[in-house]
Amino acid sequence: MWTFITDNYLQLLTANILISYAISTFVYVRSFSVKPNDAQHRLLAPGGITGNMLYDWFIGRELNPRITLPLLGEIDIKEFMELRPGMLGWLLINFAFIAKQYRTYGFVTDSIVFISAVQMLYVLDGQFMEPAILTTIDIIADGFGMMLAFGDLVWVPFLYTQQVKYLSTHPVSLGPLGLVGMGAMLAVGFSIFRLANSQKNTFKLNPDDPAVSHLKYIDTKTGSRLLVSGWWGVARHINYFGDWIQSWPYSLPTGMAGYTILSAGTSAPGSLKMGDGRELVPGEAKGWGMVFTYFYVLYFAVLLVHREGRDDEKCAKKYGEDWTKYKKIVRWKIIPGVY
Repeated sequence: MWTFITDNYLQLLTANILISYAISTFVYVRSFSVKPNDAQHRLLAPGGITGNMLYDWFIGRELNPRITLPLLGEIDIKEFMELRPGMLGWLLINFAFIAKQYRTYGFVTDSIVFISAVQMLYVLDGQFMEPAILTTIDIIADGFGMMLAFGDLVWVPFLYTQQVKYLSTHPVSLGPLGLVGMGAMLAVGFSIFRLANSQKNTFKLNPDDPAVSHLKYIDTKTGSRLLVSGWWGVARHINYFGDWIQSWPYSLPTGMAGYTILSAGTSAPGSLKMGDGRELVPGEAKGWGMVFTYFYVLYFAVLLVHREGRDDEKCAKKYGEDWTKYKKIVRWKIIPGVY
């Protein structure tokens, strides 16, 4: 399987793009069968019913489209796509490139193992903590259309694996100190992300739970409670900050990414000999590869800022003056003291 994935990378990418188009079209057409007070509790997404066919197809008309399959039963398409082909596909492609590095050089570096291991931790955390996903903005507010289908089937598994894809061709060794440094950064980010999300999820399920009963909150006119202490008193989206910190150890192990492949027998100083006899050196390409291997960090920052803005707009409409009061108490959006 590992050989098949790397040898047919472009074909798999193309197939996933086509599947995302097909699923988006299927759920769009099927969404027109949703009726008011639907007996199956099907709902349309407020942002996906503008009447603009292309926009609604892209954003998604139905909030949580479901299908029932023989033997498997009912499946929430949006949640399934996010966790299974999206997140687990990310892992499978990473493992395939680890195998490619071994086939090419006869060894596996600590950097490629580290990145794959921490990303596996992130993915499996999502699997084991699946109930917490049900409170995220993707699930509760966004329709399922081309945006999420493409993101789950193409963007996540093929873009988020660029660091490991790079290291499969250009091995980089971190050494003990490098591993400790990357591990410490990851631990800080993951702790903030998981502890904050767990606190919010526990409070929503049972505000009287001893773990969260001491937290301060604002009672809103909608009947909801907005936390103003604990993790959520530090920043309105402190979990985003932890998530972004986690993204750095995914890219830093690639170093000043960029390389040049020379023909066999060149014997350039500091070169690595590949399995087919060709040689690999940083050369003048050093640094240019960072456009790809560090893209995840930059993209993720933009994504989180954009998501925070959407959430702020949604909450302002929902809570009104209570949201204004809340923002005066919890001033920072994502990064305490900065933003």
